[in-house]
Amino acid sequence: MSEQTISDAKLAANRENAQKSHGPATEAGKAAVRLNAYKTGLTGVTVVLPGSDFAFYAEHVKSYQKQFEPVGPEESALVQSIADIRWRLNRIPGLEQAILATGAPDVIAQSPSLAVPEAHMVLELAIRRAHEKELRNLHLQENRLARRREREVAELNRLQEARKAREEEKLAEAAQADLLAQHTKQKLAAIPGVGFDFSTTRYAKFMSRLTPVQKEKLLNQAIAEAANASQTQQAAA
Repeated sequence: MSEQTISDAKLAANRENAQKSHGPATEAGKAAVRLNAYKTGLTGVTVVLPGSDFAFYAEHVKSYQKQFEPVGPEESALVQSIADIRWRLNRIPGLEQAILATGAPDVIAQSPSLAVPEAHMVLELAIRRAHEKELRNLHLQENRLARRREREVAELNRLQEARKAREEEKLAEAAQADLLAQHTKQKLAAIPGVGFDFSTTRYAKFMSRLTPVQKEKLLNQAIAEAANASQTQQAAA
């Protein structure tokens, strides 16, 4: 028997087996398969499920970027993750309603008297009991995501506060050099840090919000540091 004949035979057998398989035979089995879909999108890497509006998701992420204004890869990654977690959390109420909606036919089939509007509370209770595991898992995922979001927002705030503190320190150092040059009527070739640690616009905003008292304090610090540096150089010589 040739290799091609064997392959054809296997192919025919596979087709025959496939035709015999029609998925879950019972309504309970079909419902379980449907409910499997509710477990996706909360724990996996896929955030936007097929059929979702990606443009709406993109606007959602953009709003978080605008709110937190991340700088650098670490802050940007945290903002992306926080936005994704919120996207998943927003989906949970709809998933819960979907579980209740898809579970209703089976419960009504077993208890037709629950089909009347007056019994809607009893019907919902029966559905929740029948799908207790799925609903419990959904709420566990909700709590897990909420805790993770809280941790990541705290971490983002810590990173941004540390970055801003470093930036303020560098801006103050640049202002000291600038003010000292103006005081001694010397021209700086470049203000330290501008174009590297911060932009010209950022420096201008920093200088504009300094009060005369703050400028005087920075200038006095710059004069004292320059005097100390001069004394150190003379002592070393």
